[in-house]
Amino acid sequence: MTLTLACRTAYLGYYLRRMNWPLLRRFMRHTRDTDHVGMARQSVVMVSDSLRYNISPLEWYQFGFAKLNPNEKATWAGTGTMYEFQKRVNPRDAREVLSDKRRFHAAYQEFFRHGLWSIEALQADPVLVERLLADHQRLVFKDASGNCGSSVKIHRTDELSAAHLVTWMKQQGLNIVESLVDQHSELQALSPSGVNTVRIFTLIDEAGNYHVLGCRLRISVNSHVDNLAAGNLAAPIDEATGRVNGPGIYSDITRAPEAVHPVTGIPIEGFQVPYWSETLSMIRKASLKHPHNRSIGWDVVITPQGPGLIEGNHDWCKLVWQLPVRRGLKAMLEVT
Repeated sequence: MTLTLACRTAYLGYYLRRMNWPLLRRFMRHTRDTDHVGMARQSVVMVSDSLRYNISPLEWYQFGFAKLNPNEKATWAGTGTMYEFQKRVNPRDAREVLSDKRRFHAAYQEFFRHGLWSIEALQADPVLVERLLADHQRLVFKDASGNCGSSVKIHRTDELSAAHLVTWMKQQGLNIVESLVDQHSELQALSPSGVNTVRIFTLIDEAGNYHVLGCRLRISVNSHVDNLAAGNLAAPIDEATGRVNGPGIYSDITRAPEAVHPVTGIPIEGFQVPYWSETLSMIRKASLKHPHNRSIGWDVVITPQGPGLIEGNHDWCKLVWQLPVRRGLKAMLEVT
């Protein structure tokens, strides 16, 4: 799909309204110091490339456009490209099953290995609240429509009151509670600060054929979440073997890739994801269960008993997809 200049200009306006200006200035200084490109020159080329390739100003830095030629730049899928693609393959009237974690759990419960309860269920059954606090040492609270781990809160149950739990959740803007996921011992050793999930990107093309667009390992770094946007790492996984075949990368261009975990010292490159064939099989089954959403970014936890779903994303992240493999993957979207 070719966008008009007016449409691309509208996208640029959106990027500027949503801009993290301190981060942009830090990226500009870093590029000035490392690539010897003046900040005025950066600004001109950044705006020009944003209009031409429909990327955000921050993506200009994250994709390494300062060092790329026009043909290389054209291979990257930025925010605008992803929005248009995901709008086409995941219709608005079908997305609710993915954008609301309560509906997602109801639709894909057979693939879960941990419990999830809505605030509506807690309100209807006070005994359920008491049982959750008695049966679990810690619980995870979320906003059902939250993204990037921003709403996640983990609390010890001995700090919570059954009589006031629902009221507290409402005050905090939290409407689901989950049991704490028990991750596989090898992933726990890699990074124990948070649950380290596998992200698998899938696509069902117009002919009904199933495709895996990529597999990544998201790795926490002194964080209770593993989201790239929260300062954590993402590394590429070889689909054929389940082995990590590159370093972990940050979305912050001022931080170097990590071949070993910066806290635990466990190697990232060469890490073998447990239960890999079972993970791929589960994701294929989940993808075909509700094929009206044709492209999903699946988050998978690897437990001692096998893989389980955490959530599915209709607006999956172009950074987690492309940055770990250090190349633009826009051509893969064209199989639709």
